[in-house]
Amino acid sequence: MAWLDAIGLAAYAVYGASKALAWGVAPLPAFALGVVTACLGGIIRDVLAGQPSILMRPELYFTAAALSSGLMVGLSLLDVRIRVASVIAAGLGFALRAAAIVWRLGLPAYGPSEPG
Repeated sequence: MAWLDAIGLAAYAVYGASKALAWGVAPLPAFALGVVTACLGGIIRDVLAGQPSILMRPELYFTAAALSSGLMVGLSLLDVRIRVASVIAAGLGFALRAAAIVWRLGLPAYGPSEPG
């Protein structure tokens, strides 16, 4: 199931960002809309399943969505054709999420530091 989620995460980040750009939204809000579009499905899934949200775990989830969305916006600004930009952005976002799944990559978790 994690692999299907990784595909959906990358695809919806690209879709959200490209749709926002098509509607004339500025690049920074389009980036944010791509990330929100991608992550919202996972949040809803976790709430319905009674699990802690994927966004609260240290694994690379939000970061993969941000990579896909950011690449889509950046490549669009460079006038790369939309199909090419979509494949590149979704592919690299999926690759980052896949690496996180396979090698259990994650960001450092917040915790109080020990007294020195």
